[in-house]
Formats: sequence, structure tokens, C-alpha cells
Amino acid sequence: MKRLAIVILLLSYFKGFAQPMTASNRVDWFKEAKFGLFIHWGLYSILEGSYNGHTLPDKSFAQGDSWYAEWIQQRLEVPRDAYRELVKKFNPEKFDADTWIREARDAGMKYFVITAKHHDGFALWDSKVSAYDLGSTSYRKDILGELVKACRKYGLKYGFYYSHCQDWDHPGGAIPNWMPRKTDSQFEQYWVQKCLPQVEELITLYSPDMFWFDTWGDAQEKTFISDKRRDQLITLIRKLSPKTLINGRISWLSPGKDIDFLEMMDNQYPAEQQKIPWQTPATMVNSWGWHAKDYEWKPAKEMVGFLVSNAAKGGNYLLNIGPKPDGTFPAMAIRRLREIGGWMATNCDCIYGTTPLLLKASPNVCFTQKAINGNTIVYASIIYPLIDNKLILPFTPDKIASCQMLETGMPLKFESSNGADVSILLPPGIAAMQDGVQVIQIELK
Repeated sequence: MKRLAIVILLLSYFKGFAQPMTASNRVDWFKEAKFGLFIHWGLYSILEGSYNGHTLPDKSFAQGDSWYAEWIQQRLEVPRDAYRELVKKFNPEKFDADTWIREARDAGMKYFVITAKHHDGFALWDSKVSAYDLGSTSYRKDILGELVKACRKYGLKYGFYYSHCQDWDHPGGAIPNWMPRKTDSQFEQYWVQKCLPQVEELITLYSPDMFWFDTWGDAQEKTFISDKRRDQLITLIRKLSPKTLINGRISWLSPGKDIDFLEMMDNQYPAEQQKIPWQTPATMVNSWGWHAKDYEWKPAKEMVGFLVSNAAKGGNYLLNIGPKPDGTFPAMAIRRLREIGGWMATNCDCIYGTTPLLLKASPNVCFTQKAINGNTIVYASIIYPLIDNKLILPFTPDKIASCQMLETGMPLKFESSNGADVSILLPPGIAAMQDGVQVIQIELK
């Protein structure tokens, strides 16, 4: 009894130090993370961007001008019954959650988001709410559960994309604007029968750190995602899981005050800092879902530039991969992940734990900063080559304790420029930007 009393006393003591989950500290991990992996994967992956002799984009269809392979059901007018037959073909025998998340971790990513349900309405888990789900396939592994386990193993936060507005399978779900409009009463049936119960189910089963909702200000959102429904969904999530973040695309037109971070439009990069945490969802190619004939892969150094630029404006970078139908990452995506990871291995100090720094300098350079041992460390990330191999900054040389390349530690010369500025001199090899983004580390006194 004495031992029990001591335990109770200690628990009561430490309980006083536990910080309750609030809107401010809930988002702390997100602001620190900077970099995440997005996955678009589902029945649409099986079609690989083509159907019945047509390949996206295909302007012979009225709405076939998009590369987005995850939209193939509507863009190439795949009949509902034919699309539903893909359930019988879904068997990703090479899927390995550990491999996916390890690749993300090695690339320097700190969180992971996957399409638990996209607009086609198919649930990538065994849902008790709908029979149009993973449980109706021949595949017997718990995909989301295995990914959650791997994220916890490698220290990544995790979240789910859930299409809360459009659902092309449910009779009441919203459908694309070029199709006959559903009524509000029809949508309400979808809302209460499928959307809200499935969101609750995902929380109960997997305890996500984030929900990634998707609207973009179209007529469907104006019609169906009212402030009342938006707040109903937010209230449900806050009640069941106070830790779970909610993105601004829950309602692009009216996100409200209770979201946790702004979501940019696809591949959109703001020119200025935002007032609250934010992120850009971005692709490696044109499509989000796997498209076998989308060959326009962005080079890794370009994507590193986006990551650096977002960090310098206080934002995150959520980079997407569309896995193949068998559950593997395309080799082109793996190469780019590993190239980004190689850059992050020696340059991540300019990303993690930093805050933006506004300096009047070259537009080819992004700035972040952090405090170390009482001194301010400034990171100048050079995205494009500088004129005359010089970086001119608005403070005098006597303010600098040291100046070097972050990756190699090579000291850099600096001198006074116009009396009020400092000019940092770059060797020609570095200035040529052969290895992509170059980072200068400047320690201020």
C-alpha cells in the first residue's frame, strides 16, 4: 500500500507538468518538420493514365485536358461499373510499408500523407462504413495500419488525405462541375452516411496526426461545404483527436479560424511569408497518381530549390509520389528521393530548426536563421547563379564571426562593399551551381 501511495503521489505531481493540447502547440511539430511525403495511390493507379485506347491528357474528351491520372474515371469517362471492376485487380503484391517510409526518412522527410479516400470514393482500408473498400479486394494486408507502424518505427508523423466533398461512387457525393449537380439533400445523405463516419473510423483505427482535405473553390464547394458542415467536421475531429491537424483546403473559400495550417494550391509557391503555418503540395511529374506515360520528371535540384524557398518563407513542402499498381515506387522517384536525401545529409541545417530571415539581397538567394550558443547563424541558400560570383548582404564585415560553405566547411572570403554592406566571394566552381543549391553558413557576432 505504501508503494501504491508513492506511485499515486508521483503521478499527481507530474500531471501538473503535462501540457494540454492547444491550437498553438498542436502545430509545433508541423512547423519544425518542413518536409513531407505525399502519396496518391488507389484503383486509378491500375489504369496508369490510360483507358480504352486513350491517354491523359486527351482533348477528344470535353474534360480530358488534364494529366491528373487520379481523375481518369471522370476525365476519360470510364463507366462506373467498369471502374468498379478494378477492385478485382487491386493486388499490390510488392507493397512494403517499411521500404516506403524508410525511403522517405532517408530523403529527410519528417511526415507522411496518403490518399485514404480520393474522389473516386474507394477506401484504402477495410471500412465498416462502405463496402467499396480494401476489404472488397483480394488483398488481405492492412495498408494504412502497416504504414502507421512504419511511420512510428522511423519517427515520422502521418496523416490521411480524405476527399470529404467529392465522392463519385456514393449517390449523394459531389461530382465534377461538368456533370449534373446533386441536390443538397442528396449530399447530406453522403455527408452523414459516409463522410463523417469514415473520418471517425480513420481516427479510431489509426489516430492520425493530420487530415488533408481537398477543395479548390469550385461550384461544388460553394454548394455543399457550408460553414456549418465545415465546422461540424472540425468539431468531430477536435472531439475525437485534439492532436490531429486540419488543413485549409477543408474549405478553400472559407477555411475559418480553427484550421491549423494553410494549404497552397497544387504546385503553388507564394512569393511572401504567410501569417500562419502553410505548405505546398507538389508533384515530381505532372500527375499525382501513377501515369506510365508522364515523362516530365523534375530534376532533384529543382525540387530542393522549392524546399529551400518554402522554408525561407516559413512554409513546408509536401512532395508527392504516385506508386505503381504493384505497390512499388517508380525508379525515377526513388532516384530523386535519394538525390534529395544526399543534399539533405550535408545541408539540412539550413532547413530544420530554422526561421525565415528577410534580407535585401539577390532574389536568387533564400535566407533562414537559427540561434546556436547565443550566436545567430544565417544560412544563405543560393538557388540560381550569382552575378560576379558575389553575395552582397546588408551588414558590415565586423558583424561576421565566420563564413563558410555549409556542406564542406570551406572558409569564404568577405570584404566591405560600399561601406555599409559585406561582399562574400564565391569560388568559380561553387558559383557554377553544378551540384544544385549551394548553402553559405554565416555566424554573426
